[in-house]
Amino acid sequence: MPSTVPSGLRLELSRSRIIEGKDGEFGEWMEMLNNRYDQALQRFLLSDRFFEATFRHREADGSLWIYHLSLTGEIGGGLNESHRIDADHAAFSYRVKEPGWEELEPKFMLTPGHILAAMTTWGHTGNQ
Repeated sequence: MPSTVPSGLRLELSRSRIIEGKDGEFGEWMEMLNNRYDQALQRFLLSDRFFEATFRHREADGSLWIYHLSLTGEIGGGLNESHRIDADHAAFSYRVKEPGWEELEPKFMLTPGHILAAMTTWGHTGNQ
C-alpha cells in the first residue's frame, strides 16, 4: 500500500470483463443490490469494509468491464454465502462476469484527517 493508506487498511481497485451478452443481467444485478441496499449495508458493516463502489465501463472495442473500488480493514472478509444477500450477490457474479479480478496498483489516497482517523480506528479495531 502507498504511505497515504494507513497501516491496517487496504485500498483496492479491481476489474473483470462482463461476459458477452450478459450486460442486461449485469443491470439486474446492480438493480438487486440497489433495491436491497439495507440488507447489503448490514452485511457490509459486519465485514470490516468502509467503502465500496461498482462501475461499468465500455472499452473502445465494445467490451464491457465491471470495476470495483473498495477500502477495507486488513481483517475484512468477502462474501459469506450463508447469508441470502451475499448468496444472491455471488450467484450474479458467477453468471455475469469472467472469473477472477485484475488488480490495479494503488499509488495514492487523499482523505481529510477526521475521516482518516475514524477509518484507521475502524481498521485496527473493527469498531465503527
